[in-house]
Amino acid sequence: MDKSNAVNFHINDGSLGIGTAKEKFQRNIEAIRTLEKVEGENRIATPEEQKVLSQYAGWGGLADAFDDGKSAWAGEYQELKSLLSTQEYASARESTLNAHYTDPLIIRNIYEALGRMGFEKGNILEPAMGIGNFFGALPEKMRESRLYGVELDGITGRIAKQLYPKADIKISGFEKTEYPDDFFDIAVGNVPFGNYGVADKVYDKYGFKVHDYFFAKTLAKV
Repeated sequence: MDKSNAVNFHINDGSLGIGTAKEKFQRNIEAIRTLEKVEGENRIATPEEQKVLSQYAGWGGLADAFDDGKSAWAGEYQELKSLLSTQEYASARESTLNAHYTDPLIIRNIYEALGRMGFEKGNILEPAMGIGNFFGALPEKMRESRLYGVELDGITGRIAKQLYPKADIKISGFEKTEYPDDFFDIAVGNVPFGNYGVADKVYDKYGFKVHDYFFAKTLAKV
């Protein structure tokens, strides 16, 4: 795949992520169809297609679309079943618990704080990146940084790769990554929170919940 003209997406839309559950659902569907078209043609998304892909907000808060008992969502349920493969559907349904969108306003404030601490450029890790809004809201003065992201869900990670083709993105569980300790200058992101653990032999002895695991492993990499 030719990436010579590839450009990372920059978020300029102040209304990104705003809308009703049904509106978010339809934008997700449109993004997935766009992703399939781009991948089917074995190319990088155009800037216009990146705008469509950037509207993908994941399935957090949209559990009704996966419930065949919800008559108000019967059409959406059937649309999802026909659009996604069995594996993609299972992964999407699992993500309804913790695939939550991060508002670019929050992200910009995080970068503002990092700028005050003196950060200008370096290796940036996002260990649970979703489609990469933390990359999309990166301030211009920090854009010489090298971006590294990890995303567990396949569709979400594939969209992230189209939005940020110059970033190093792994579609994997964070526990399966092998980044060296002390490699990154900063880490940013919105990690999953929950009352469950992650199997990682380096950290199993601590009995961490998923969020504490992400904090601990990420700190070791910075």
